[in-house]
Amino acid sequence: MTGRAKDKDTDTKEIREYHASSVGLFFTVDSVLYRKQSSYQKIEVFVNESFGKVLLLDGLIQTTEKDEFFYHEMLVHPACTTHSSPQNILVIGGGDGGALKEILRYPVESVCHVEIDAQVIEVGKEYFPWLSPCLKDKRVDLVIADGLEFLREIERTFDIIFVDSSEPIGPSVALHRRDFYETAKKRLNEEAVVVAQIGSPLYHLEFIRECSATFKEIFKTVRFYVGPAPSYPGGSWCYAFLSDNVDPLVLQRDPPPGLKCYNRDIHQAAFALPPFMKDTI
Repeated sequence: MTGRAKDKDTDTKEIREYHASSVGLFFTVDSVLYRKQSSYQKIEVFVNESFGKVLLLDGLIQTTEKDEFFYHEMLVHPACTTHSSPQNILVIGGGDGGALKEILRYPVESVCHVEIDAQVIEVGKEYFPWLSPCLKDKRVDLVIADGLEFLREIERTFDIIFVDSSEPIGPSVALHRRDFYETAKKRLNEEAVVVAQIGSPLYHLEFIRECSATFKEIFKTVRFYVGPAPSYPGGSWCYAFLSDNVDPLVLQRDPPPGLKCYNRDIHQAAFALPPFMKDTI
């Protein structure tokens, strides 16, 4: 994935994130709440008048209070509504806790949440109000570890694995490689799904094409779907639905109440890709 770069360190006026050499997003900064370098990356939280609290990792926007539901609902609910009975879930990445929040809407037995950077978890608990209640849920097991190493070492299997990674730089590089998905497949139950965020259809289409070729060598079912993501490059985001035996278009249950973006109609529409994507992947 290329084409996403920070302009400079966050100051007290604005941040600019370039998606290509001459285009990007800018946010005015009302106040900086947190700015520290962890063992893995620079972590920042600032306040914007329109989007509320905003989390950046290495200068790139990860989540905002106002629009996080678009990304997290579209990451989680398509798999949870098409699997017949997901009980044991694994989340790799997603230290802000948004994916965890959506998973816990379902009557699952357990959620193992693996995040490499403990400092991201601490920042999430302090500044994003949904994370702390999730971590107090008895079904949740938080593990601070490298996602690939975790998969290599455990013997557990899962019904759904969510790969809520950031860009393929820094600590997330391994989560975008072939051996990660080959290892993940070994940790799946007989009926199981892997869902991963893949990037912007507009700016990262070549990366999505490369992922598609790799995924099709590993999984029998490889389907991509898209959803809105206002604070991400291009305003639209792509996800991969990977399985050997779950049909992503056949819903087994209604989504839970209280969602803001996802529903049955959105589900079907999300998998209807535009020609420029279909012709490429």
